[in-house]
Amino acid sequence: MSDKPRSRIDAPAKIFRTEEELASLSASERIRYRLVTADQRFHANDNIADFIHEGEIEELKAEVQAKLNEVLRALVIDTESDHNTQDTAKRVAKMYLEEVFQGRYKRMPSVTEFPNAERLNELIIVGPITVRSACSHHLCPIVGRVWIGLMPNEHSNLIGLSKYARICDWIMSRPQIQEEAVTMLANELQDRVKPDGLAIVMEADHFCMHWRGVKDNESAMVNSVMRGAFLKDPNLRREFLSLLPKHKGS
Repeated sequence: MSDKPRSRIDAPAKIFRTEEELASLSASERIRYRLVTADQRFHANDNIADFIHEGEIEELKAEVQAKLNEVLRALVIDTESDHNTQDTAKRVAKMYLEEVFQGRYKRMPSVTEFPNAERLNELIIVGPITVRSACSHHLCPIVGRVWIGLMPNEHSNLIGLSKYARICDWIMSRPQIQEEAVTMLANELQDRVKPDGLAIVMEADHFCMHWRGVKDNESAMVNSVMRGAFLKDPNLRREFLSLLPKHKGS
């Protein structure tokens, strides 16, 4: 091995920081630091609530507001004299963090589970549940409906009807693509309810097609996830699908 001293360029980057050093960083850099040091993924559709400390959402809102003001400035919009856009950056920052992307920043909503005391084992369908998300490619709205099919067993957990809507909203309120959103929803329900079979169908309008690009207002996307009994039993799958509306808007 060479006796040459390590050059500064070869020195490993500093990984661990003191609390004082962290406090000097912006909220987004502190949260990013915690995610990186925990080797935790933070893609657009990942929930990062466990890495956000008390008070940091307000700091993030102020940070995002400042960046959005720069975006408006780069778009050559005079936010100082244009009364319609004077508070736009503030409104959009709040909308992103507290509403349309809140599924990234808030923990899973509380869901009460009940034992299957009556040993229900017949098909249950919940829907249509209205869902709203955003395409992670263009941050354009995705608005659609979800149907959930469950085949419980005696060991399954039952949850209240409204809780399906809450779980859907939490999963969907993130930038993502529809295919991944449905899979994430299926994973969450599978882990929570533990049914013999799980089926999800989502139909949605994508404003990245309606509002821009080809500007086709008639196109919608439909995709599904089938697990357990719904995947193995074609008759059960057929029964579930036959009970869903056949046409968009029906």
